[in-house]
Amino acid sequence: MKLHIDNETSRLKAVVLGTAESVGKEPRLEDAYDPKSKEHIKAGTYPKEEDMVKEMEAVAAVLEKYNVKVFRPKQLKDVNQIFTRDIAFVIEDKFIKSNILPDRELEIEAINHVIEQIPEENVLRLPEEAHIEGGDVMPHGEYILVGTYRGDDYKDYITARTNMQAVEALQKLFPNKKVVSFNLRKSNTEPRDNALHLDCCFQPVGKDKAIIYKGGFLEEKEYEWLVNLFGKDNVFEITREEMYNMNSNIFSIAEDVVISEKNFTRLNKWLREQGITVEEVPYAEIAKQEGLLRCSTLPLIRE
Repeated sequence: MKLHIDNETSRLKAVVLGTAESVGKEPRLEDAYDPKSKEHIKAGTYPKEEDMVKEMEAVAAVLEKYNVKVFRPKQLKDVNQIFTRDIAFVIEDKFIKSNILPDRELEIEAINHVIEQIPEENVLRLPEEAHIEGGDVMPHGEYILVGTYRGDDYKDYITARTNMQAVEALQKLFPNKKVVSFNLRKSNTEPRDNALHLDCCFQPVGKDKAIIYKGGFLEEKEYEWLVNLFGKDNVFEITREEMYNMNSNIFSIAEDVVISEKNFTRLNKWLREQGITVEEVPYAEIAKQEGLLRCSTLPLIRE
């Protein structure tokens, strides 16, 4: 397989879509990785497997409608394998395995049947001290945009997933690209103030547009840099509540086609006004785990 990913929006040809089959029982509160899951565990509203399976199959159906080659992870018993974006990412023709939370290592093994189709020299792993997850990494033409957390208290945040060592490692790996990092707001307790990954507060869409949540960025100048990159008129600003509901975590099949959650009324209207076809799916149950459509997909080939 010849990988090719240079951006977030070119026509998608091949993708790994996660699976909600056999996700296991509801985690204990102390085992949850993010504040939104904790919120739903406490409230008794944590999502049920059968509802999440239906939501993911709706996405699979849309991808198949657009003739995208869809790979699925090998099913592991009682393991949550929904969020494939966390476990790896592709830049150019390189497949980079994430240095992920240690007890999620099995998830990478479950896509070995995909990895085996890639030339061995193109399958990479960053140095052990470089923590990284795919939700923080966005190829964007000459840039690689990376979410991180630069605070000295990095180790105190289970929600801080990508560190500056990873940013530096990416720059070494792709010397022809400009790697730009963004210091994201983190919270272990309040999901409305937690940008778990860059795609939880920002995402390019269409030819030259972007969705952004200002409050996800700790440094205003970094937020402004992104707005200037796209131009103010091309940026759709989402609210704190829309960020909490994961409005920036939609997924592009092409510059003129996106998959979005059906309840994102304001966003979906704006997307259509930009001439973009919006394929609406139900995804509100999966959103309870602080991830949405981009989180569930690992693109391998775009035109």
